[in-house]
Amino acid sequence: MKNKNLTLVIILIVLMLGFVAVWSQIKTNPQPKEELVTENPANTTTVEMQTTYGNIELELWQDLTPKTVANFIKLAQEGFYNGIYFHRVIPDFMIQGGCPNTRDTDRGNDGTGGPGYKFEDECYNNGPEITEIKDNAAAEVVWNKVIVPHMQNNRTPNAEIAAIVKECQSQRSLEPLMKNNLEFYREKAGFQDKLFSQTLIHKVDYGTICMANSSPNTNGSQFFIVTKKGGTPWLDGKHTVFGRVTKGMDVAHKIESLPRDSKDNPNPENQAFITGFSFPK
Repeated sequence: MKNKNLTLVIILIVLMLGFVAVWSQIKTNPQPKEELVTENPANTTTVEMQTTYGNIELELWQDLTPKTVANFIKLAQEGFYNGIYFHRVIPDFMIQGGCPNTRDTDRGNDGTGGPGYKFEDECYNNGPEITEIKDNAAAEVVWNKVIVPHMQNNRTPNAEIAAIVKECQSQRSLEPLMKNNLEFYREKAGFQDKLFSQTLIHKVDYGTICMANSSPNTNGSQFFIVTKKGGTPWLDGKHTVFGRVTKGMDVAHKIESLPRDSKDNPNPENQAFITGFSFPK
């Protein structure tokens, strides 16, 4: 019963802090932008995705997200995406595709498939090393990298850390965590690795292509293109942004508006299939 209660506490804490992060992002969200993302990384690869509703040209950022881009290009070149349709489309939000289960006749399993493996996110770069918990940003890193893994991986977590977790839950804040120094958490959790501040690689902006996932570090083949003007700041840092649309946003907007069922899956007669890829020089 104790382990069951502890699991419930962890779930509640994660949900609560996720809400706090979302609230913070919304509060500082700038006015919506109407244009596509204009950043231009040094090395890019152009890929044209052909669909039954038209072509979408993508600029992929291998310098920023090398593992994600290499995976996408590999799957595209192997024909993995051919015959797959966009199984989730939401107007003023995004279009999602890349699930191989869309090839069969069972619509109930759409969105649950992948290439048979998972790989890590590429959402952040490491900044300066953290040597003290002097602000909320440092506290979030300690929470995510030290406390949560410790609580999840130990049947009997350190009593002092468990008490701090409960206090954070009660106050709906990371302030209780900041009462102790970094060495306290290293010792209590047995954590030896260095900690670094996290710098977001790219926001989930309008016109970007991002990896879909079920939780952190569960990337496979599914991806989505953002169709919401102003982007989706509540998803920043939760999904790897690995490129942008350079041509064909009109096609993406056509797809997002397709008649769909209650699960946002376009009706069978309206499906937008991926038919192939080309790699213009």
